[in-house]
Amino acid sequence: MATILDPAVVTRKPPPAPHGGIRESVRERLAPYGYIAPFFLLFAVFGLFPLLFTFYVALFDWNPIGERTFVGLDNFTRLVDDPRFWNAVRNTFSIWVLSTVPQLLLALGVAHLLNHARLRASGFFRMSVLVPYITSVGATTIVFGQLIDRDYGMVNWFLELLGLAHIEFTASVWGSHLTIAAMVMWRWTGYNALLYLASLQALPREIYEAAAVDGAGQWRQFRHITVPALRPIIVFTVVNSTIGGLQIFTEALLLSPSAAQTCGAARQCQTLTLFLYEQGFGRYQFGYGSAIGVALFVMVVITALVNFLLVSRSRAER
Repeated sequence: MATILDPAVVTRKPPPAPHGGIRESVRERLAPYGYIAPFFLLFAVFGLFPLLFTFYVALFDWNPIGERTFVGLDNFTRLVDDPRFWNAVRNTFSIWVLSTVPQLLLALGVAHLLNHARLRASGFFRMSVLVPYITSVGATTIVFGQLIDRDYGMVNWFLELLGLAHIEFTASVWGSHLTIAAMVMWRWTGYNALLYLASLQALPREIYEAAAVDGAGQWRQFRHITVPALRPIIVFTVVNSTIGGLQIFTEALLLSPSAAQTCGAARQCQTLTLFLYEQGFGRYQFGYGSAIGVALFVMVVITALVNFLLVSRSRAER
């Protein structure tokens, strides 16, 4: 009988793995790629291909019936010399700043309040801040348009009670920009507040209790505990708000129904996406519209990257 020390037993090679074992090993290695394949497939069809095709169309003078003439970079040269394009750029960045900065600051305050205030039915209040987000953008724009109406709007009615003259918000640059910014803030503040609140809920209560014992008030707790804990989600919301803020379309389109594609006779609130819509689908200049889309894509990428670097740098310095 062979023993453990028998050389024949010690040097004996293990039997080869059956073919079923090899197939199982290969299947296990390929399974993760199969799980994520649907995302990349959908992204390639609905994201990457339209983006590359937009770059392609921007090099042509393209009309709706399919006739096209290669013009190279002429559409981009025309874009640089077009004052309507630069007006849309100014409007877009103005609305983005007016809506994004107050929105994120207000969302931080709301999240901090919901996390610390002892409210009855706190779950109701936490869910109610999400109601504007699930409301139709078109319905929101129509309601805000009625509120700021020059003759019958509630805002001008209140100004009249104070003895002030009526204001036609949609006829001025700052009035239309503030109106669109207010709509964006109303819709997205609650959404960002819930993101911040979810991160705050993961923090142990003992941290705030220890800070309170050490004499730290609400402001010091907010500054030295809440904000540092929310830095990763702040980076996400800043980048996400930048991408969405530079692509504002529906609010500007519906704000001035009489001149929808230009958002007013003087183009006072025409954004880049609305300018793209006017040129591409209003005047059927697909090549020029695609060039606007490429320019918008570059601006969004650069602005989002700058915001990401600034927030990351401030995080590293602290």
